[in-house]
Amino acid sequence: EVQLVESGGGLVHTGGSLTLSCAASGFGSENYAIGWFRQAPGKDREGVLCFTERFGTTFYVDSVEGRFTASRDTGKNTVDLQMNSLKSEDTAVYYCVARPGFCPSPGASSRWYWDYWGQGTQVTVSS
Repeated sequence: EVQLVESGGGLVHTGGSLTLSCAASGFGSENYAIGWFRQAPGKDREGVLCFTERFGTTFYVDSVEGRFTASRDTGKNTVDLQMNSLKSEDTAVYYCVARPGFCPSPGASSRWYWDYWGQGTQVTVSS
């Protein structure tokens, strides 16, 4: 059974940084892609990026490119989302998602593309 567990959310001031981690289990030796989605209050859930070690990061939100970085931490066996220069508009519940295979891939910015979802973690950026 595939499980995704996020950690690392919290409250940060504008301009600060946070790192979210996604621990994925149950894929065995199968290749899989990890994505991050977010949902701000009153807004639709949006794809932020997808990541694989082989192809790197594909961003779906222009405003985070240059501020957000995805990477694999082999020691912790997680995919981490380093978020810098945070803005109030980054406030949202962030979800880790996964699907067998690779990205970028057509449709990967859509929530319906992804097979597995974490429980979500709140990120609040205050001024």
